[in-house]
Amino acid sequence: MVQSAKPVQPIWCPGCGDFGVLAAVKKAANELKIPPYQLALVGGIGCSGSIHNFLEVNGIHALHGRLLAQAIGVKLANPQLTVVAAGGDGDGYAIGMGHFIHAFKHNVSLVYLVMNNETYGLTKGQASPTSQIGFEGNIEHPFDSILTSLSIPVPNFIARTFSGDPKTMTAILVEALKFTQDHRGFAFIEDLSPCVTYNDTYKLWREKVQDVSKLDGYDPTDRQVMFRLCQETREKGKIPVGVMHRPSDAEKGEIGLEKALLPDDLGPARADLSIDANLASYTKLIRSVT
Repeated sequence: MVQSAKPVQPIWCPGCGDFGVLAAVKKAANELKIPPYQLALVGGIGCSGSIHNFLEVNGIHALHGRLLAQAIGVKLANPQLTVVAAGGDGDGYAIGMGHFIHAFKHNVSLVYLVMNNETYGLTKGQASPTSQIGFEGNIEHPFDSILTSLSIPVPNFIARTFSGDPKTMTAILVEALKFTQDHRGFAFIEDLSPCVTYNDTYKLWREKVQDVSKLDGYDPTDRQVMFRLCQETREKGKIPVGVMHRPSDAEKGEIGLEKALLPDDLGPARADLSIDANLASYTKLIRSVT
């Protein structure tokens, strides 16, 4: 599972928005002083899914649409790791949709970064679940991950960033990582990450992004308020970005699934499995089946 090879040069097209995400991960990890051996990066399928190859950290290439299931497994195996799952909109919102929805409910303390370029870039630009009507013949309305996330009543961290604003992206990622390191639960960040080859949206998105924190009534602790603000922003032809949900002080007592299941913070990967340490448990188990 652990990646031991040295990082390679990114294979992305020059100007790809994923470079911004890679830089943000590096800067955020450096700011929080996370040792490379303590950071586990699970990559999905597609251009964005190769991100773990470009960093000298623990890395695993997950199955298509299954990176969240594997990232959750990593976190439960060793709760002391800082775990980041990173993939694309096709991987996360199409074949991976079931895992995406349930990840909020599971509330395991990991960061899920979705690089949304509104296309399947690796396979030559087909329409994805987030593609706009008219793109490559698409006739379906695009999926909105933020509105969906806000509808799930669990104290998660929810945000959207834009690769064209790396400073804000890094600040939000730092906050999300701290949230998971404190075992407070699941942190979801969708990054608007243009595909310069098949769907170059840099100019369009620069004109359309709207920082929700600057809107009247902004309150990231209130899901109803944020859902309304995001919907109103969309109806005005803008794209809401920023922190969409930050659990309130009243919810600070909530803990991630790994803490609830493994209060000793060890996990199977670090547990003492020697016979002497577990003899009483082994004996009880054998007696229960004989």
